[in-house]
Amino acid sequence: MNKEKLILKWLDNNLSPQELEAFKALEDYESIVKLSNYSTGFKAPEFNTDAALQAVLSKIEDKTVTKNNWLAPLFKVAAILAICFGAYYYTTTLDTSITTQYAEKTKIELPDHSQVNLNALSKITYNPKAWKVNQRELNLEGEAFFKVTKGSTFNVITEAGIVTVIGTKFNVKQRLNYFEVTCFEGIVSVEFENNKTQLKAGQSFVIINGNKIERQVTNNKKPDWLNSVSSFISVPLKEVLAEFERQYDVKIEVNNIKTNTLFSGKFTHNDINIALQSITQPLQLQYKKVNKTIILTRE
Repeated sequence: MNKEKLILKWLDNNLSPQELEAFKALEDYESIVKLSNYSTGFKAPEFNTDAALQAVLSKIEDKTVTKNNWLAPLFKVAAILAICFGAYYYTTTLDTSITTQYAEKTKIELPDHSQVNLNALSKITYNPKAWKVNQRELNLEGEAFFKVTKGSTFNVITEAGIVTVIGTKFNVKQRLNYFEVTCFEGIVSVEFENNKTQLKAGQSFVIINGNKIERQVTNNKKPDWLNSVSSFISVPLKEVLAEFERQYDVKIEVNNIKTNTLFSGKFTHNDINIALQSITQPLQLQYKKVNKTIILTRE
């Protein structure tokens, strides 16, 4: 028997024992009894059972709605808090990335006023919010020169290794099978394959194709590429050509040339013809330009 019929028979005092038990099991049993008791002091000229049923049901519904009305503002507050927390979490965990394209360089100032010069086709990624409360840390793909203000530990993380400093000037270059760190001021700690090496001003740490390369001490105060010049000391020709492609946004093809030949020299970023001559003449090579492709051959 449905709820309405049970209430109607209860109002008529016409419930069987089984129906009475079913009526007492109703969810609104206590509310119905209280409303009925409340109305016993009022006597109508004529008792209309249908009207009484509707009145009781209406009061029960009103009471249920009133009882639940306080939940609506609470749900709204909870939703607002959830949105605010989500927005805060999103903004505080959002990383900042700066990327350069072919033949592009840029300068970035970090939250602690440390400066980063980013070479062509390179990228740094860091979290501005975490930067202020935790140790300073960023990820590098490519090449960058750092001028770090003194403060907490400063980590440059690359696929090849981690460079750690407090406050100093240094350059990090991480390309495919090539990892180079040069200290220009202060002391730099380089972690590579679980081994740590400390560099003083003028010293370099170089890994090419998995092999450590010894380098002479430099007296330079900053890397040459900041002056639009790429310089190399006993570097495989393929690394030189790859850097040329990044600086001039071209593709280089070689014919019958050993690209593992070591090259020492420089090329400018401002004149492609002079730059090509700086590479080809010492190695006795010839070049031909076809649109954005440069073909190198033996003389």
